[in-house]
Amino acid sequence: MVDSTNFNVTKDNLTMRIGQAEMYLKEFENEVKRAQGGTGNFRSKEDALSRIMILNEFAPDDPRIQDLFARAKACIIGSTGNSTEITHDMIVYLENEENIRKLYAEKSEKGWNALLAKYQDKLLDKVYPAPDPRETSLEDLYDRYVVLTDVRYPANQFMGITGEFINVGKRSSGMYFVRIDTRKWLGPYEAVKRYRRLVDSTMMEVDEWTVLARIVDTAMEIPEAGENKVGSAVFAVVVEPVALYVPGHVLGIYDGELENSGYFEGEDEVAAIKESWYTEKEVPEDVTPERLVEIFRQAIKEKNYDLYVDCIQEERRQNPTQESLLLYYWDLHQERFHGEYVHAEVVPEATKITVVKGYNDDSGLESYFLTQEDQEKIAAKFGEKVEYASVQTVSFDKNGKQLGSPVRRNLIRTNGGRWYVRDYEIRF
Repeated sequence: MVDSTNFNVTKDNLTMRIGQAEMYLKEFENEVKRAQGGTGNFRSKEDALSRIMILNEFAPDDPRIQDLFARAKACIIGSTGNSTEITHDMIVYLENEENIRKLYAEKSEKGWNALLAKYQDKLLDKVYPAPDPRETSLEDLYDRYVVLTDVRYPANQFMGITGEFINVGKRSSGMYFVRIDTRKWLGPYEAVKRYRRLVDSTMMEVDEWTVLARIVDTAMEIPEAGENKVGSAVFAVVVEPVALYVPGHVLGIYDGELENSGYFEGEDEVAAIKESWYTEKEVPEDVTPERLVEIFRQAIKEKNYDLYVDCIQEERRQNPTQESLLLYYWDLHQERFHGEYVHAEVVPEATKITVVKGYNDDSGLESYFLTQEDQEKIAAKFGEKVEYASVQTVSFDKNGKQLGSPVRRNLIRTNGGRWYVRDYEIRF
């Protein structure tokens, strides 16, 4: 902040000081203008305001200073960002998701209790101390099961000589090695990830699991990550998962008969439950660029993954790598609509459409002189017509405050067909 010792004002230098203050104010105004309704760190703000404050205290009746004061006030208000009214229909997706989360928490708890009842007679009486393979034979542990809590994955994951495991327990009370390199882990683990993507973004990444597992073997391993292991080996029983449970959220169960080797409790009911949420169910062939971005936004908010994919350019979803990227950015979009902003508005007047390939007569002047047949012949010479559309969106938080500057998303259309989203990765 500039003080009066560095910015001293007298009658003789008043005009010069007003000019200096206006220079900083103009830069502050430009910074606010560039933010386009967003907020941020305006570097010229303090320099401008402190100088105008000193000038106003020295000569409050000077019309030039009064003008600077009024402009500074408007600039301060502008720097706080734009806002909008957040209506119920903008955030109803959050209510729907909380309701379905509670529903699936109840389903999962019932399913977990049913599993425990099913294996009750085969569960170990005590989890700890863990069975010591040097004192207990594997035959005595045949067809026995255990419930392990605080299974830390990926924190306690390690690669051993006999496989890939998670170590659970302590050396003093004995350890279990949970085998994770088979479908019995991967099946229910992937099911839990599907639950998060399709049902409940509030779960985020799980790092502590509850596991119902079957004792299948014994192994001597050094339970440390990395190649350079410095600790001593541990002789422990090896277990394979039957189910993975995240209390309050989901139960993932292994099923070797299924293509995915697992499912989450109630997975077959999800689509029917969510169907009533959807405000957008398909993309019309004659969709406009602005409307397509709105549909794309709703597909993300309402967890309609199939519609999300259908909005995206076909060339960007044709192989396993691209499919993985679609899921990766789906997860990011879900996090953003739950942790950063709750809504995004399209700015129709800011849309720009450009022909990047092929015949173009945007002005209409050529068509005035040419027949339709003439135009078709010319278009044939140019070949395929490709158009890009740049659509601007503005995002808002739960309080209605604009977050950052407007964002542009690019769309593509070929030969006058349907519009598709090109850069689906960027935030709203």
